[in-house]
Amino acid sequence: MTHFDLPLDQLRTYRPVLEEPEDFDAFWDKTLAEAREHDLDATFTPVDVPLTTVDVFDVTYAGFGGQPVKGWLVLPAGATGPLPAVVEYIGYGGGRGLPHTHLLWAAAGFAHFVMDTRGQGSAGLVGDTPDPVGSGPSHPGFMTRGVEDPYAYYYRRVFTDGVRAVEAARSHPLVDASRVAVLGASQGGGIAIAVGGLVPDLVAVAADVPFLCHFPRAATLTERNPYREIGYYLKTHIGADEQVFRTLSYFDGVHFAARGTAPALFSVGLEDQTCPPSTVFAAFNAYAGPDKAIKVYAFNDHEGGGYFHQAAQLDWLPRHLRG
Repeated sequence: MTHFDLPLDQLRTYRPVLEEPEDFDAFWDKTLAEAREHDLDATFTPVDVPLTTVDVFDVTYAGFGGQPVKGWLVLPAGATGPLPAVVEYIGYGGGRGLPHTHLLWAAAGFAHFVMDTRGQGSAGLVGDTPDPVGSGPSHPGFMTRGVEDPYAYYYRRVFTDGVRAVEAARSHPLVDASRVAVLGASQGGGIAIAVGGLVPDLVAVAADVPFLCHFPRAATLTERNPYREIGYYLKTHIGADEQVFRTLSYFDGVHFAARGTAPALFSVGLEDQTCPPSTVFAAFNAYAGPDKAIKVYAFNDHEGGGYFHQAAQLDWLPRHLRG
């Protein structure tokens, strides 16, 4: 696929006017306050793995509604002092996977907390966290589960789990609670942006080809899932457009980006049909935190910069984690 979205010079200044719910902050304050009524109850159980360079813990903590969410904590072997930490969120359809797939950040000397994504984990990386909350009729996938009501919407639960994952990571004695960053690719990048807008004292946000941004444009620009799930839903639920996009506005990465306070590194592929460039730039250009940067991969699709971008993150992120 060649370039199909706006030219790069227009992308760099693209600032769409999106309708933000008047109660956006109140909605999220209420959501997080309700979650915090439940004891975090984070447990870290050592896992015997045939790896000599890391120590691994099987994590369970209370996420949305006090419901148990799984994760991994991967530490450099024998770590004795509080370490800066990276909290990672996973791409669409994937779960936390197996410990040996998460070695990069521990190898760089950091604590690495990987959040399982509720209800996902059957596409690519395996998952271990169910989503016990029901919803109304939805298109297969996750994008339209509960989309008739922001309080019932699937990503209300996931974003809340993401905030609680930061709190769980901070609760471990070998994590320096004052030096925590969040990162992820695709869906994980969208969750990282949301958490960055909800948690005010992170040291960095790294969002690689982020999903869940600028829903009105994404739903009409790309034919690929997951965004296309919205169109398929509306093709059947004729006349529900206004309510669906109002619900989605409570979860749009552009609005969370406008509340970001930490330095941020984004990436974008200019041939990305899964997360079109204009949707990524809409969030990046709205991002309010200091020291923001975006890596542009001109001839790449949704893989973005791949391992080249990992190298960029390994250069950028430690500078913020280590102060």
